[in-house]
Amino acid sequence: MTREKQTPAWMKYTLWLAALYNVAFGMWAILFPQAAFQLAGMDAPRYPELWQWLGMAVGIYGLAYFAAGFDPTRHWPVVMAGLTSKVLGPVGFAWAAWKGHLPWNFGWAMVPNDLIWWGPFAAILWQAYTDSLDGRRIASPEIQRMALRARTQVGTTLLDLSAESPLMLVFLRHFGCTFCREALADLAAQRRAIEALGVRIALVHMSSEAAAERFFTRYGLADIDRVSDPNQNLYRAFGLARGRLGQLFGPKAWIRGFEAGILRRHGIGLLQGDGFQMPGVFLVFHGEVITSYRHVSAADRPDYLAIAEGEVGGISPTRRAAG
Repeated sequence: MTREKQTPAWMKYTLWLAALYNVAFGMWAILFPQAAFQLAGMDAPRYPELWQWLGMAVGIYGLAYFAAGFDPTRHWPVVMAGLTSKVLGPVGFAWAAWKGHLPWNFGWAMVPNDLIWWGPFAAILWQAYTDSLDGRRIASPEIQRMALRARTQVGTTLLDLSAESPLMLVFLRHFGCTFCREALADLAAQRRAIEALGVRIALVHMSSEAAAERFFTRYGLADIDRVSDPNQNLYRAFGLARGRLGQLFGPKAWIRGFEAGILRRHGIGLLQGDGFQMPGVFLVFHGEVITSYRHVSAADRPDYLAIAEGEVGGISPTRRAAG
């Protein structure tokens, strides 16, 4: 049931489109070395071989973009090298034009060659950076067991709770989020059925204990085990990332936000905690993660009962009773 982050498809297609353009431009420069200068109203170069050599270099970049397109964030050095060249190219041209060595109308070549790629290439690099940060959050089972020593509002550790029975660890977004409120309403509605399976629920949140008690009381969940994690140590230990803009503010979030916040009247509130933190659900038994549900979108709506029913059935009675 684990849901993994996918690299956006547009990144792959962007690099392949850049590859196609670079190869086409390179071939044009090699086969017709004087054409670009004629279009700009410039004299043909004395040494066209230099322009052809530049065309070859551009074409080679195209082959690199094509290869990088199969895994854009993994091959971020190729993208970084490409973006660097696409930034320095216009800078070099502007300097030469300002000095009077090149006509300004030659700058048309900078638009398709360089300028239009700044945004998407920078976005791919940012995605690679955030993926790198998120990758550090995927902790080992040993780190997770250490994190489970966090204590609930009554002083019991999560590790001890998981030794007594399967523990559904629900990581929430901030209390002002309509999806957090919807999640609590869903848990309140499914609580009896979940607990009838022998599963205990524990909530992890980023607010103070006093704020949590007031907030959970509204949903009849004040007696549920909970852990205040304002520094998000537990979130990191369980590999829960900070969301991207598309995950937090994409079309699905707007549509579901209207449904949950307006139609279902969960409303919204002030930001409390990290607004970019993604939620998740983990079923833990004896300190071991049995199954996990990591939200792909902040608007995802897990079926908590289905998670409990689908996974607890695979735990043998003997093991479940083991202390």
